[in-house]
Amino acid sequence: MCVKPKAALAGLETYTPDVAKASDGAPIRLSVNEGALGASPKAVAALGAMGGAMGAQLHRYPEQIDGALVAAIAAYSGCDAARILPSNGSDELIGLLATAYCDAGDEAIITQYGFLVFRQAITIAGGVAVVAEDDGLTASVEAILASITPRTKLIFLANPNNPTGTMLGRGEVERLIAHVPKHVVIVLDAAYAEYVEDADYTAGADLVDRHENVVMLRTFSKLFGLAQLRLGWGYFPPHIYATIAAIRGAFSVNGAAAVAGAAALADAEFYQRALNHNRQWMPKIQASIRQAGFMPLPSVANFFLIRFADDKAAAKAHAFLAARGILLRKMRPYGLADCLRMSIGTDAEMEAVSAAFKDLEL
Repeated sequence: MCVKPKAALAGLETYTPDVAKASDGAPIRLSVNEGALGASPKAVAALGAMGGAMGAQLHRYPEQIDGALVAAIAAYSGCDAARILPSNGSDELIGLLATAYCDAGDEAIITQYGFLVFRQAITIAGGVAVVAEDDGLTASVEAILASITPRTKLIFLANPNNPTGTMLGRGEVERLIAHVPKHVVIVLDAAYAEYVEDADYTAGADLVDRHENVVMLRTFSKLFGLAQLRLGWGYFPPHIYATIAAIRGAFSVNGAAAVAGAAALADAEFYQRALNHNRQWMPKIQASIRQAGFMPLPSVANFFLIRFADDKAAAKAHAFLAARGILLRKMRPYGLADCLRMSIGTDAEMEAVSAAFKDLEL
């Protein structure tokens, strides 16, 4: 008999970003929600400056929890430094939360169009992902609450949600928390929080401060442009912090990521420029696509969905754009095969997208 993995992994669907090369060189890569303006110049400079010093220390392990990075996150966010835990991308924390709180057969609630990594982490942990249907393309508090059973241990809520670009306001999130049993951990994944300008929004730090079963996850991969370094962080109640810190990899955040992350947080000029860029181009490119006869959907983040007549039209649009060197994300894995997802790129990339949609005939 051959060696077999645990049975829960038999139907595991691998998370596969759409980053294929364009047919004729460097693509316009708008398929993976990366920061449009690249990385903070201060982060790049900090990496360059540490080259010599780090080169002499490459045989040394980094700090288990980098104090300078935690201090920078606390200064930027206003969160209590004692409850901030950096991570190897926020995906690491998603996996650790599922591992820590899901025994075999336990349930964790995800939303209908929520981030695919939630389901993957739950499955790997041996839990059962329970899907709460969305209200249109927005998470439904009523559906989440109706999905709770005695076996529920976790609720994963991306807010803003990827891939739909929708969000729940503070009142709805607080209503959810108020009606969830206190032994159920509510995970607020706020990867795109920086882009939200709605006054009714909260990323969740204040909710973590007020509740013993709420955690908030953040990332450096979007606005701060450090996706290649894999850096995230979480904010936790003390008892959840202790649990996750105990099972987190001892050196999961490398020294280069810690240095670059701290520098990026201090580069207010860069991240304000990145926010202004998104603020300028979101309505502009959506208007252009709409004028070309297609249907971009509203979004509070740095990406949005474009809905087509059906899945065949979406596939044809994807192929046409790819032939122009423009990569958008197919949404079939999310059950939205009639949509493509597009993130905001540079000025030149947005101009190229605008021209391509004018030429697109379905």
